[in-house]
Parts: sequence; structure tokens; C-alpha cells
Amino acid sequence: MSLLIPVCLYQNLFDMNKTVFISLPIEDLQTVIIDCVNSCLKNNTQESKPTTEQPEQLLTIQEAAQFLNLTVPTIYSKVSKGELPVMKRSKRLYFSSAELMEYLKEGRKKSNAEIEQEAEAYLSNNRKGLK
Repeated sequence: MSLLIPVCLYQNLFDMNKTVFISLPIEDLQTVIIDCVNSCLKNNTQESKPTTEQPEQLLTIQEAAQFLNLTVPTIYSKVSKGELPVMKRSKRLYFSSAELMEYLKEGRKKSNAEIEQEAEAYLSNNRKGLK
């Protein structure tokens, strides 16, 4: 038994001028549908794969202290001074591991080579004002 199936171009689903009718046996139609669904599922799982970014992880104050290698009282002190990024819900404090990592990176000191490179770039951009 064969069925008459309309095949539409994706962009013009309702344009009858672009619709093609084909006759397929039911078994072939089932195979086409299965292949199409499998292809869609395969493409969907590839798109939804996480990138190298890790999902944001929330830490308790004890976990944040361990992450930063500080004591819990020091964490409380830094929070009260506004030095640490924090989220507060009720009486609990939560810390984003990504934000804490950024906090650590902000404290990074530049090497002498990096400082010299920045100085060279600054001077080369501003030499015309010196002449």
C-alpha cells in the first residue's frame, strides 16, 4: 500500500506552489520519519552539549572559605566590608564560584615583562605628542 504524501519546503510550508506530492510505501515512510527524528535528536543533543564553561556553582560560607583558603570569620569580615561578591537569602550567604574566581584574578599582580610591554605600547602611542 502506498500513500500520497505532501513534501513541503521548510521555509514555505503553506505555499501550495512549492508543495511536492510523492507516493511512498508505508515502510519507506516509516524509515524516512525515523531517520528525520533521529537526525533532529542528534542535532539537538549536539547543540545542548555544555561548552567548556562549567555551570555556575553556589557555595556556602564554609565552602567559600575553603575555596579561598580563608577562615569563616575572615569571609564574614570581607562580606561586611563589601570586598567579596555575595548573595544573601534570608540569613544565609551564598557565593558564586565563578565570581570568587574573578575576585581572585582581580588581585593578580602583573609581571615586570607585562608592565614593560604596557609602557612600550603607551609610549609608542603617545610619542607624537612628545615631539
